[in-house]
Amino acid sequence: MPRGGELMKVFLWIAFLIVIAVTIFAVQNSDGPIITVKFLFWKFETSLVYIILGSIGLGILFTLLFWVPRALRASFRSKKKSQGLPSTP
Repeated sequence: MPRGGELMKVFLWIAFLIVIAVTIFAVQNSDGPIITVKFLFWKFETSLVYIILGSIGLGILFTLLFWVPRALRASFRSKKKSQGLPSTP
Protein backbone atom coordinates (compact mmCIF):
# COMPACT_ATOMS: atom_id res chain seq x y z
CA MET A 1 0.00 0.00 0.00
CA PRO A 2 1.50 3.36 -0.99
CA ARG A 3 2.26 5.88 1.72
CA GLY A 4 1.17 9.54 1.71
CA GLY A 5 4.00 10.90 -0.45
CA GLU A 6 3.80 8.05 -2.92
CA LEU A 7 0.02 8.37 -3.12
CA MET A 8 0.36 12.08 -3.91
CA LYS A 9 2.80 11.28 -6.72
CA VAL A 10 0.31 8.80 -8.19
CA PHE A 11 -2.46 11.40 -7.93
CA LEU A 12 -0.33 14.04 -9.65
CA TRP A 13 0.55 11.67 -12.50
CA ILE A 14 -3.13 10.83 -13.00
CA ALA A 15 -4.03 14.53 -12.99
CA PHE A 16 -1.23 15.22 -15.49
CA LEU A 17 -2.52 12.50 -17.83
CA ILE A 18 -6.05 13.90 -17.61
CA VAL A 19 -4.78 17.38 -18.51
CA ILE A 20 -2.89 15.94 -21.50
CA ALA A 21 -6.01 14.05 -22.65
CA VAL A 22 -8.20 17.16 -22.36
CA THR A 23 -5.62 19.22 -24.26
CA ILE A 24 -5.49 16.67 -27.08
CA PHE A 25 -9.29 16.64 -27.18
CA ALA A 26 -9.41 20.44 -27.37
CA VAL A 27 -6.87 20.64 -30.18
CA GLN A 28 -8.60 17.94 -32.22
CA ASN A 29 -12.00 19.57 -31.79
CA SER A 30 -10.99 23.20 -32.19
CA ASP A 31 -13.34 23.60 -35.17
CA GLY A 32 -16.38 22.64 -33.09
CA PRO A 33 -19.75 24.34 -33.43
CA ILE A 34 -20.59 27.71 -31.93
CA ILE A 35 -22.66 27.35 -28.76
CA THR A 36 -24.86 30.01 -27.16
CA VAL A 37 -24.81 30.02 -23.37
CA LYS A 38 -27.71 31.81 -21.67
CA PHE A 39 -27.92 32.48 -17.96
CA LEU A 40 -30.52 34.92 -16.60
CA PHE A 41 -29.85 38.14 -18.56
CA TRP A 42 -26.42 37.06 -19.79
CA LYS A 43 -25.86 35.62 -23.26
CA PHE A 44 -22.51 34.42 -24.57
CA GLU A 45 -21.51 32.72 -27.84
CA THR A 46 -18.33 30.67 -28.08
CA SER A 47 -16.91 27.44 -29.45
CA LEU A 48 -17.90 24.14 -27.82
CA VAL A 49 -14.24 23.48 -26.97
CA TYR A 50 -14.05 26.62 -24.84
CA ILE A 51 -17.22 25.62 -23.01
CA ILE A 52 -15.73 22.21 -22.21
CA LEU A 53 -12.37 23.64 -21.14
CA GLY A 54 -14.11 26.30 -19.04
CA SER A 55 -16.24 23.67 -17.34
CA ILE A 56 -13.19 21.59 -16.52
CA GLY A 57 -11.35 24.67 -15.26
CA LEU A 58 -14.27 25.67 -13.02
CA GLY A 59 -14.51 22.11 -11.72
CA ILE A 60 -10.82 22.16 -10.78
CA LEU A 61 -11.20 25.61 -9.17
CA PHE A 62 -14.21 24.59 -7.06
CA THR A 63 -12.49 21.36 -6.03
CA LEU A 64 -9.44 23.30 -4.86
CA LEU A 65 -11.58 25.88 -3.04
CA PHE A 66 -13.22 23.14 -1.00
CA TRP A 67 -10.18 20.88 -0.61
CA VAL A 68 -7.41 23.33 0.36
CA PRO A 69 -8.99 24.64 3.62
CA ARG A 70 -9.77 21.09 4.71
CA ALA A 71 -6.22 19.95 3.95
CA LEU A 72 -4.76 22.91 5.85
CA ARG A 73 -6.93 22.20 8.91
CA ALA A 74 -5.87 18.55 8.87
CA SER A 75 -2.22 19.59 8.58
CA PHE A 76 -2.49 21.98 11.53
CA ARG A 77 -4.22 19.31 13.62
CA SER A 78 -1.52 16.76 12.91
CA LYS A 79 1.19 19.29 13.82
CA LYS A 80 -0.60 20.08 17.10
CA LYS A 81 -0.88 16.38 17.92
CA SER A 82 2.81 15.79 17.19
CA GLN A 83 3.75 18.72 19.44
CA GLY A 84 1.44 17.51 22.22
CA LEU A 85 -0.85 20.55 22.16
CA PRO A 86 -4.58 20.11 22.79
CA SER A 87 -6.65 20.01 19.60
CA THR A 88 -9.54 22.41 19.09
CA PRO A 89 -12.72 21.14 17.43
